[in-house]
Amino acid sequence: MRSYGQYCSIARALDVVGDRWTLLIVRELLLQDACRFTDLKNGLPGIAPNLLSTRLKELEAAGLITREDAPPPVATVLYRLSEAGLALEPALKALALWGLRFMADERPDDAFRASWLAYAPAWFTTDAEPDAPPAVIQLVASGESAVIELRGGEVQAHPGRATDPDLVLDGSPRAVLGLLNGLIDLETASRLGLSVSGRRELLSRLRPIAQNQPPASDA
Repeated sequence: MRSYGQYCSIARALDVVGDRWTLLIVRELLLQDACRFTDLKNGLPGIAPNLLSTRLKELEAAGLITREDAPPPVATVLYRLSEAGLALEPALKALALWGLRFMADERPDDAFRASWLAYAPAWFTTDAEPDAPPAVIQLVASGESAVIELRGGEVQAHPGRATDPDLVLDGSPRAVLGLLNGLIDLETASRLGLSVSGRRELLSRLRPIAQNQPPASDA
């Protein structure tokens, strides 16, 4: 493992998680929990298998992940975050929130996954009406689907399709996530191709915590 060779906690942290792909591996383990190698590879489009294998060995050596043999019929190795690895979640959330300012442009070659669509509302929004009845919002972006559940004052989200959603938001990732994260308003999202069907008033229940982020361009 390369080292910055500095007696500084930031440098020591980057010694462990500062290499390319490392924090994204942690992201996937936070989102997916126990993962097979193929699960991680699918969640990290663009990573070479040999590099993923190297990073996993480095993270295991640093005590951030553990590996275990899953029982039959799975019969494969499962990777999961250790207690030290799970302690990175607040740092990942803070980094993700800070990174919203760079989400104004949607690059045509960027990959997109349903789990990324799901963690945004779970991490970046709160329920402005905690005493209101439960509600379900379906998100669809670039062929990926996720479900938001508002219940008991909590915002929970997961990949997948809802049976009978109260509201459906369908559009590009920039339109869907931009609206949810407070980077653009509904009018701008609609100009970007967002389709909204169902109970639009539910949008007012999702209060973005990123209000201090600069808005994305209307272009």
